[in-house]
Amino acid sequence: MGGKILIKIAAPYILVGLALLAALAVLRVLGFSWYVFAAGVLAYAVFALIIFGLQKKMIVDLLTASHDEIEETLRYSVSNHPLPLCLVNSEGVVAMVNSSFRQIFPDIKIFGSTTEDLLGDDRTQALRGGSKDVTILAAGRHFRVLASYVNPGLSKSAMLYFLDETECNETKQLYEDEKLCYLYLIVDNYEDILQASPDESRSMRAAAIESLVRQLAEELGGSLLRYRDSSYQIIFKRRHYAKLAEGKFPILDQARNLETDADFPTSFSIGVGLGDDSPALAEEYASYALDLARGRGGDQAVVKGADTLEYFGGTVQVIENRNKGKSRVMSHAIRQLIAESSNVIVMGHKYADIDSFAASCALYRMAKTHGKEACVVLGDYNHSLADVHKLAVDSGAYKFVTGEEAEKFIFEDTLLIVVDTHVPDMVNTPALLGKTEKLIVIDHHRKRESVIEGATLTYMEPNASSSAELVTELLQFDDEIRKIDKLEAEMLLGGIFIDTNSFSVKTGSRTFEAAAWLRMNGAETTNVRAWLQSDMEDFRQRAAITANAEFTKSGIAISRSEGKHASAQIIAAQSADELLDIKGIRASFVVGATKKEVVISARSLGDLNVQRIMERFGGGGHLTMAAAQIPDTTIDDVIKKLKKYIKEAEGESK
Repeated sequence: MGGKILIKIAAPYILVGLALLAALAVLRVLGFSWYVFAAGVLAYAVFALIIFGLQKKMIVDLLTASHDEIEETLRYSVSNHPLPLCLVNSEGVVAMVNSSFRQIFPDIKIFGSTTEDLLGDDRTQALRGGSKDVTILAAGRHFRVLASYVNPGLSKSAMLYFLDETECNETKQLYEDEKLCYLYLIVDNYEDILQASPDESRSMRAAAIESLVRQLAEELGGSLLRYRDSSYQIIFKRRHYAKLAEGKFPILDQARNLETDADFPTSFSIGVGLGDDSPALAEEYASYALDLARGRGGDQAVVKGADTLEYFGGTVQVIENRNKGKSRVMSHAIRQLIAESSNVIVMGHKYADIDSFAASCALYRMAKTHGKEACVVLGDYNHSLADVHKLAVDSGAYKFVTGEEAEKFIFEDTLLIVVDTHVPDMVNTPALLGKTEKLIVIDHHRKRESVIEGATLTYMEPNASSSAELVTELLQFDDEIRKIDKLEAEMLLGGIFIDTNSFSVKTGSRTFEAAAWLRMNGAETTNVRAWLQSDMEDFRQRAAITANAEFTKSGIAISRSEGKHASAQIIAAQSADELLDIKGIRASFVVGATKKEVVISARSLGDLNVQRIMERFGGGGHLTMAAAQIPDTTIDDVIKKLKKYIKEAEGESK
């Protein structure tokens, strides 16, 4: 660079010298002697050397002065730059900082602090991993740290720039806080509460409920609309939601504490749609969240946002709805769809158990009674179903097909009935979904986020003990079915028996009514009990599980089944039931493994929602009884996660 500057400065002198040489050459042509010409050339050479020497010194002095000036300017600019700056050397040690940096990091020492001290290990590793920037909180303000490296990574020196984004973040937060949110609230058992109250206190009970809802609206600074006796809508700004979530929706507990004349507490179902760019979308989220809360049994709040879905509450057993009107209507609607269809395909969930199997066979019987061709889709099934399955096959009364075979029976007017599950991935053959225009879903499990879409008719009752109970009621309201055969009655009773743990959990008056009707149709409890007997090896497994159980101080029992067993699922369920019988145990979890997957059975007395825990493994169930099947993992990994989830669930319940 210096050579170019030298040539640029010396160029005029060189041109003058060349002109002189040209003049001497002309004079030589005109007759001047060679001595004169040589003397002129020599004089020019001396002149050129002197000029180049002088110019070189001038250039060196100029560059030195410029370098000093630039260095001083850079040093001053860095020192007084409005942005906090920090130079780290090749070892990641702080080598230079400016005054702005000192204001936010007064304790950072030059050549005494490292990048880890400044940013923390995680953020430092993020930069080393190629991240363009990281964010930190310092001096009560938010900074985005940009790194400019000599070479990528912290193996070379780098300049770190700290951009203060506090005001920007506050503006963004203000924008988010002003978005509109929608809250839908329904009193789950409003009619039952009022019916249980004497005339003189009925209006007082209703007023107490409304007062509680109005208090919530005031706390949210929202607009309250009551659009039915037991249904409310609150529109509020998002800035009020944080307090509601931090308190885990205290209105749910307040509702339970309301004085009633009934033998059960008041419960609310709440759906919240978090504010989005469109208020209409927030309202849609709230409606979806409310449906999910009610489908999961009520007494809980579900919050839906663009990328979030959270659950709160769900700690009280669902109060049984004693009105059978819905069952009557559903029975009529199902019969109508069967009559309008060319044939019927019934499908339960994967690894069918006796509840799914019995309900499927009963619906098959309903279709045949109304003159329709039908089949039951069956693949792999639970080990405990072996004896029942053999009896059903030997009877010749049912047509069982595989999922692939069932596709051959799908026509334009085929009706597909899915029973004992509402989750697409859990049905026996997911490929059958969407291939029929007519679809019925019947299930007793609490609603999950992933549901079968496009159903013509959905009958979900989380307050029912089992799918067998639901289907038994449907049969009772079918005028064409006066009586079912003994095997069907015993299979349905077996489904109820298993899902209620011998009528000890999740059992209401309608459960006993269904069992009584099945008993009148010839069901023998001794036969059912014989089907559910386990062999000696399974008995030893259960004894070992109980003996090796780990008990926590909070009353949680966790155990495992060693090895892989075809009957691991039923062994885990039975062992979890037995552990819950131990005094002082309020919840039990048993983990086992089949050749294909790890299984968990969870049981609770009610104060710990085991369904929420099992959902984190991709399973589901009810507040007091739930399970999960997890492929591609090990028992040790599952137990490690299980302990973590239990700890988090116990923290939420406090």
